[in-house]
Amino acid sequence: MLLWSEFEKGRVQKETLKVERFRRVFVQHDIDADPETASARHLQFLPETVVLVEGAAELCEMLAGIGEVGIITNGIETVQAKRIENSCLAPWLSFVATSETCGFAKPDIRFFGYAARRFRTFNKDEAIIVGDRLDADILGANQFGIESCWFNPLRAKNYSAAVPTIEVARLSEIAGRLLGR
Repeated sequence: MLLWSEFEKGRVQKETLKVERFRRVFVQHDIDADPETASARHLQFLPETVVLVEGAAELCEMLAGIGEVGIITNGIETVQAKRIENSCLAPWLSFVATSETCGFAKPDIRFFGYAARRFRTFNKDEAIIVGDRLDADILGANQFGIESCWFNPLRAKNYSAAVPTIEVARLSEIAGRLLGR
Protein backbone atom coordinates (compact mmCIF):
# COMPACT_ATOMS: atom_id res chain seq x y z
CA MET A 1 0.00 0.00 0.00
CA LEU A 2 2.94 2.33 0.65
CA LEU A 3 4.01 2.21 -3.00
CA TRP A 4 0.47 3.01 -4.19
CA SER A 5 0.38 5.94 -1.78
CA GLU A 6 3.70 7.16 -3.14
CA PHE A 7 2.35 6.77 -6.68
CA GLU A 8 -0.77 8.77 -5.81
CA LYS A 9 1.45 11.55 -4.46
CA GLY A 10 3.42 11.58 -7.72
CA ARG A 11 6.62 10.31 -6.07
CA VAL A 12 6.75 6.95 -7.89
CA GLN A 13 6.08 6.28 -11.56
CA LYS A 14 3.66 3.50 -12.57
CA GLU A 15 6.38 1.53 -14.37
CA THR A 16 8.50 1.59 -11.22
CA LEU A 17 5.56 0.55 -9.04
CA LYS A 18 4.81 -2.48 -11.21
CA VAL A 19 8.22 -4.03 -10.51
CA GLU A 20 9.24 -2.45 -7.19
CA ARG A 21 6.31 -4.02 -5.31
CA PHE A 22 7.71 -7.46 -6.13
CA ARG A 23 11.32 -6.51 -5.50
CA ARG A 24 10.46 -5.30 -1.99
CA VAL A 25 8.54 -8.46 -1.11
CA PHE A 26 11.31 -10.67 -2.46
CA VAL A 27 13.95 -8.81 -0.45
CA GLN A 28 11.85 -8.82 2.72
CA HIS A 29 11.24 -12.57 2.51
CA ASP A 30 14.64 -13.50 1.06
CA ILE A 31 13.08 -14.90 -2.12
CA ASP A 32 15.40 -15.54 -5.03
CA ALA A 33 13.18 -14.51 -7.93
CA ASP A 34 13.23 -11.91 -10.68
CA PRO A 35 10.80 -9.05 -9.85
CA GLU A 36 10.43 -8.07 -13.53
CA THR A 37 9.35 -11.59 -14.48
CA ALA A 38 7.00 -11.74 -11.48
CA SER A 39 5.47 -8.41 -12.45
CA ALA A 40 4.94 -9.49 -16.05
CA ARG A 41 3.27 -12.76 -14.99
CA HIS A 42 1.15 -10.94 -12.41
CA LEU A 43 -0.08 -8.45 -15.00
CA GLN A 44 -0.75 -11.28 -17.43
CA PHE A 45 -3.04 -13.19 -15.06
CA LEU A 46 -4.49 -10.44 -12.84
CA PRO A 47 -7.21 -9.43 -15.33
CA GLU A 48 -8.56 -12.96 -15.27
CA THR A 49 -9.41 -12.55 -11.59
CA VAL A 50 -12.67 -10.66 -11.34
CA VAL A 51 -14.30 -10.69 -7.93
CA LEU A 52 -17.12 -8.19 -7.66
CA VAL A 53 -18.21 -6.74 -4.36
CA GLU A 54 -21.69 -7.96 -3.48
CA GLY A 55 -24.24 -5.66 -5.08
CA ALA A 56 -21.84 -4.05 -7.59
CA ALA A 57 -23.70 -5.18 -10.71
CA GLU A 58 -27.08 -4.19 -9.29
CA LEU A 59 -25.75 -0.79 -8.25
CA CYS A 60 -24.25 -0.09 -11.68
CA GLU A 61 -27.50 -1.12 -13.37
CA MET A 62 -29.55 1.11 -11.06
CA LEU A 63 -27.24 4.11 -11.45
CA ALA A 64 -27.11 3.70 -15.24
CA GLY A 65 -30.90 3.99 -15.21
CA ILE A 66 -30.66 7.52 -13.82
CA GLY A 67 -27.39 8.80 -15.30
CA GLU A 68 -24.01 7.90 -16.66
CA VAL A 69 -21.69 5.54 -14.80
CA GLY A 70 -17.94 5.61 -15.17
CA ILE A 71 -15.13 3.89 -13.37
CA ILE A 72 -12.13 5.96 -12.35
CA THR A 73 -9.12 4.06 -11.14
CA ASN A 74 -5.45 4.40 -10.36
CA GLY A 75 -5.10 0.86 -11.65
CA ILE A 76 -3.17 -0.23 -14.70
CA GLU A 77 -4.93 0.46 -18.02
CA THR A 78 -4.55 -2.97 -19.63
CA VAL A 79 -5.53 -4.77 -16.43
CA GLN A 80 -8.61 -2.62 -15.83
CA ALA A 81 -9.82 -2.87 -19.44
CA LYS A 82 -9.57 -6.66 -19.39
CA ARG A 83 -11.21 -6.89 -15.95
CA ILE A 84 -14.19 -4.86 -17.14
CA GLU A 85 -14.41 -7.02 -20.25
CA ASN A 86 -14.38 -10.15 -18.04
CA SER A 87 -16.98 -8.79 -15.64
CA CYS A 88 -20.69 -8.25 -16.10
CA LEU A 89 -20.41 -4.46 -15.61
CA ALA A 90 -19.59 -3.29 -19.14
CA PRO A 91 -23.21 -2.81 -20.31
CA TRP A 92 -23.80 -0.13 -17.66
CA LEU A 93 -20.54 1.80 -18.03
CA SER A 94 -20.02 4.88 -20.16
CA PHE A 95 -16.25 4.77 -19.71
CA VAL A 96 -13.28 3.62 -17.66
CA ALA A 97 -10.70 6.33 -16.87
CA THR A 98 -7.30 5.32 -15.58
CA SER A 99 -4.60 7.45 -14.05
CA GLU A 100 -2.14 5.75 -16.36
CA THR A 101 -3.84 7.22 -19.43
CA CYS A 102 -4.51 10.57 -17.77
CA GLY A 103 -1.03 11.08 -16.34
CA PHE A 104 -2.30 12.04 -12.88
CA ALA A 105 -3.59 9.83 -10.07
CA LYS A 106 -6.45 10.19 -7.61
CA PRO A 107 -6.76 12.34 -5.51
CA ASP A 108 -5.24 14.86 -7.95
CA ILE A 109 -8.06 17.09 -9.21
CA ARG A 110 -6.57 16.93 -12.72
CA PHE A 111 -7.52 13.25 -12.80
CA PHE A 112 -11.05 14.11 -11.68
CA GLY A 113 -11.23 16.78 -14.39
CA TYR A 114 -10.01 14.23 -16.94
CA ALA A 115 -12.70 11.78 -15.81
CA ALA A 116 -15.41 14.48 -15.91
CA ARG A 117 -14.56 15.18 -19.55
CA ARG A 118 -15.21 11.51 -20.38
CA PHE A 119 -18.93 11.91 -19.60
CA ARG A 120 -21.26 12.97 -22.43
CA THR A 121 -22.63 15.57 -20.02
CA PHE A 122 -21.22 16.41 -16.62
CA ASN A 123 -22.60 18.58 -13.85
CA LYS A 124 -20.72 18.79 -10.56
CA ASP A 125 -24.00 19.37 -8.71
CA GLU A 126 -25.33 16.01 -9.92
CA ALA A 127 -22.14 13.97 -9.70
CA ILE A 128 -21.12 11.59 -6.95
CA ILE A 129 -18.14 9.30 -6.59
CA VAL A 130 -18.52 5.98 -4.82
CA GLY A 131 -15.19 4.84 -3.45
CA ASP A 132 -13.58 2.78 -0.73
CA ARG A 133 -10.46 4.88 -0.20
CA LEU A 134 -10.66 8.03 1.87
CA ASP A 135 -7.22 9.23 0.78
CA ALA A 136 -7.83 8.82 -2.95
CA ASP A 137 -11.56 8.69 -3.75
CA ILE A 138 -13.19 10.81 -1.06
CA LEU A 139 -10.40 13.37 -0.68
CA GLY A 140 -10.26 13.74 -4.46
CA ALA A 141 -14.02 14.31 -4.59
CA ASN A 142 -13.75 16.90 -1.80
CA GLN A 143 -11.00 18.76 -3.64
CA PHE A 144 -12.81 18.57 -6.99
CA GLY A 145 -16.07 19.82 -5.48
CA ILE A 146 -18.36 16.83 -5.97
CA GLU A 147 -20.28 14.68 -3.52
CA SER A 148 -18.91 11.36 -2.38
CA CYS A 149 -20.06 8.07 -0.95
CA TRP A 150 -17.54 6.21 1.17
CA PHE A 151 -18.01 2.47 0.81
CA ASN A 152 -16.79 1.34 4.22
CA PRO A 153 -17.63 -2.36 4.67
CA LEU A 154 -15.38 -2.70 7.73
CA ARG A 155 -16.95 0.36 9.39
CA ALA A 156 -13.53 1.89 9.92
CA LYS A 157 -13.23 5.20 11.73
CA ASN A 158 -12.41 8.21 9.62
CA TYR A 159 -9.42 10.02 11.09
CA SER A 160 -8.55 11.76 7.84
CA ALA A 161 -9.27 15.16 6.36
CA ALA A 162 -11.57 13.54 3.77
CA VAL A 163 -15.26 14.12 4.43
CA PRO A 164 -17.71 11.82 2.63
CA THR A 165 -21.18 13.10 1.85
CA ILE A 166 -22.60 9.70 2.76
CA GLU A 167 -21.14 6.48 4.13
CA VAL A 168 -22.37 2.94 3.58
CA ALA A 169 -21.22 -0.49 4.69
CA ARG A 170 -22.97 -2.33 1.82
CA LEU A 171 -23.44 -1.28 -1.78
CA SER A 172 -27.13 -2.15 -1.51
CA GLU A 173 -27.52 0.83 0.87
CA ILE A 174 -26.50 3.38 -1.74
CA ALA A 175 -29.75 3.59 -3.70
CA GLY A 176 -31.79 4.37 -0.59
CA ARG A 177 -29.25 6.89 0.64
CA LEU A 178 -29.14 8.68 -2.71
CA LEU A 179 -32.91 8.78 -3.05
CA GLY A 180 -33.26 9.92 0.55
CA ARG A 181 -31.18 13.08 0.01
